[in-house]
Amino acid sequence: MLEMNNAFNISILASGSTGNSLYLESPQKRILIDAGLSGKKITSLLAEVDRKPEDLDAILVTHEHRDHIHGVGVLARKYKLPVYANEKTWEAMAPLIGKVDVEQKHIFEMGKVLTFGDLDIESFGVSHDAAAPQFYRFYKDGHSFVMLTDTGYASEHVRGTIRDADAYLVESNHDLEMLRMGAYPWSLKQRILGDRGHLSNDDGALVMTDILGDRTKRIYLGHLSKENNMKELAHMTMEETLTRYDLGVNYQFQIFDTDPDSATELFAI
Repeated sequence: MLEMNNAFNISILASGSTGNSLYLESPQKRILIDAGLSGKKITSLLAEVDRKPEDLDAILVTHEHRDHIHGVGVLARKYKLPVYANEKTWEAMAPLIGKVDVEQKHIFEMGKVLTFGDLDIESFGVSHDAAAPQFYRFYKDGHSFVMLTDTGYASEHVRGTIRDADAYLVESNHDLEMLRMGAYPWSLKQRILGDRGHLSNDDGALVMTDILGDRTKRIYLGHLSKENNMKELAHMTMEETLTRYDLGVNYQFQIFDTDPDSATELFAI
């Protein structure tokens, strides 16, 4: 058991169109949310924050796209980890991750709250072109952390579910002009821009204007496209939008970047 004075410690191990994984620990539990890189790469990312995969208690999965599940099967088999996903995601994911023993397979249905040790984890559905994509809000001792990426828009229901968390990982996938002028085929551009695609820098910033509250201290910008975005653009768009809405940028809360290849420092909530 960890000696911690905080509700959570969190590191966004990797975030981007090439692979996604997040590490969250409480005094009782250590969880990986998504494992969209190789087992070897995730092990090295955990080492960047002085953590080891053999100490994990579970893997939670958001949806079955490769950039979220690439290492799930390998890690589950090697470290005998329970894996949690909803039923439709399991059906879509099972052929892609190799054999996982039945006792390691756990159903976490959309819209439910799972009590896992000292954590309460709320799942909520999002609008993305996967079988049944869901993301999570983690609660402990009156504090909470929200993940919201891989969605074409945030409905009123989702916004109500995720308001006023202490910290967020929110999608800033693409800059609209870079995507429109870029080399992607039109069909792919339509997918990204559609209601089941990804939030743009502008979309993600507008969502944050509606959901951040007095508790909010940290906003992490996630799932940036390597081809259609830049950290500086995403950061500037979020900062300028929240400033325009007269919100407390850089004094009530801070905005942070993430990276597809290196972990953020562990931060406490």
